[in-house]
Amino acid sequence: MIVVSTGNIAYSITKNFTEKFSDVDFRWYKNIEEAEESLYEAEAIITYGEDLTEDHIYKAENLRWIMVVSAGMDEMPFQAIAEKHILVTNARGIHAVPMGEYAIHMMLHTARQMQVVQEQEKEHKWDRSPVMTELHGKTLAVIGAGAIGAEVARLSNAFHMYTIGVNKSGRNVDPFCEISTIENLHDVLGKADFVVSVLPKMKATNNIFSRDAFKSMNSEAVFINMGRGNVVDEQALLRALDVQELKHAVLDVFNEEPLPPEHPFWSHKKITVTPHLSGISPQYQPRAMEIFHHNLQVYRSGKGEYINKVDPSKGY
Repeated sequence: MIVVSTGNIAYSITKNFTEKFSDVDFRWYKNIEEAEESLYEAEAIITYGEDLTEDHIYKAENLRWIMVVSAGMDEMPFQAIAEKHILVTNARGIHAVPMGEYAIHMMLHTARQMQVVQEQEKEHKWDRSPVMTELHGKTLAVIGAGAIGAEVARLSNAFHMYTIGVNKSGRNVDPFCEISTIENLHDVLGKADFVVSVLPKMKATNNIFSRDAFKSMNSEAVFINMGRGNVVDEQALLRALDVQELKHAVLDVFNEEPLPPEHPFWSHKKITVTPHLSGISPQYQPRAMEIFHHNLQVYRSGKGEYINKVDPSKGY
C-alpha cells in the first residue's frame, strides 16, 4: 500500500507511522508539487484539501482513499471523487478545543470592553467609565451545532449562559439548553446576546446573515463569525453596526482572504478582526493524525467504523 502525504506533516508524527506500519510505503512531502509524480501511484492520499485537482483524481488510477487533515473542504474536486467512488474522510472536530476557547475569549473580550481598555493603556489613560457586563445569565446562540458548536456550548455553560444551538435537523445535541432549526434562525437571533457562527461554506449558507438577519438581532448583541466568510453579507453587517442594530462584530473569516488592507472592516470601531486563527493549535496535526491512524486500521482490516466519513455528493 502506497500512502502519499502532501501536507508537510511533522517529522515526529511521520516517524511514528513509518515505524508502526512498516509494510506501508509512506511518502511524506511538504507540498503537492513535490508529491506530483508519486500521486499517480498512491492508494491513499493525505492532504489539507486545497491542493487536489480533478486532473490529479482522474490520473491517480490506484487511488481508493483521501484523508483530508482539515474540516473545511471547499476546494475539493468532489465530482471527480464521486465518479471514481473514492472514500473520503476528514478531520472534522479537531478544531473544537481551540475554537471553543476562541469564542469564550472573544465573548469576554467584548463583555469586559478589552478593546477600549487596551487603547486606554496605550494612552496611559486611567478611565473606569467603560460599561462592563458579564456572560453570566446571557443567551448564546450557536449557529452550527456540530462538534465545534457543542464545545462552545459546553464551555459557555460554565459561565451559566443559556445556550441555543441551531442545526439543519433540529435534533438534540448535548450540552445545549435548547435546539432549533435553521428555518427559525431569525427568531433565535432575536433572543441572543451573543451569536457565534460556525457554519461551513456551502451554497445554502451564502449570505445567510443578511440584512434581515441582522435586523432581527438584539441591538446589544455581539456577532462572532469563526466558520466561513461566505455566510455574511458584508455590506449588511456594516450597515447594522452603523445604525446600531448590532453592538459589535468579531470576525475571524472573510469572503476574501487575506482581508485586503483597504477593507473597511480593519478600521471600523465596532469590529474586531483576527486573521483566520481561531482553529490554530500546536495539537492540530496530532489530533488530525489520530483520526488517520484509526481510519488506516479500519481500511486495512475491513473491520470497524471510519471516523468522519464524508459524502462526496454533499461535500460533508
